[in-house]
Amino acid sequence: MTHQSSKTQPNLSDSLLQLENTLDEYLGKKAPQLPENAKETLVQFGPWISLIVIIITVPPILSLFSLGAFLSPFAAIAGATLDFNYWISLLFILAAVVFELIALPKLFKREKKGWQYMYYAALITAVGNLVDLHLSSLILGTLLSLYILFQIKKYYK
Repeated sequence: MTHQSSKTQPNLSDSLLQLENTLDEYLGKKAPQLPENAKETLVQFGPWISLIVIIITVPPILSLFSLGAFLSPFAAIAGATLDFNYWISLLFILAAVVFELIALPKLFKREKKGWQYMYYAALITAVGNLVDLHLSSLILGTLLSLYILFQIKKYYK
């Protein structure tokens, strides 16, 4: 019986760091650069935009959880069910919003941890889009959000 040491098996943290480094290389350094004033504007107003989006997003998410729970018995009576993807989608959305909420105070202070939480939120959203097979959102939305994130990464210390 062979046993690999845990040092030879990549862990999630190492994989995320490797992905971050690769994305930084291609989206932060090799991709066409946003003008510096655009980057500064994104860093200055980005947290406020995120806050507004979160405020707009949270009530519908909570109502979807409530609506799903309320409609489940009626859907079962009608012979339908709220499928597994419905609940999984909501969980991915909720997880991304939680990461964005955690990021906000740190983004206002321009802390690197805030940027990292937004990066994780973008990855969670990407996985959610993949699970739901929302391929256009997966490709375009993820690429755009990651491009912007890696363009402004250097502003967070």
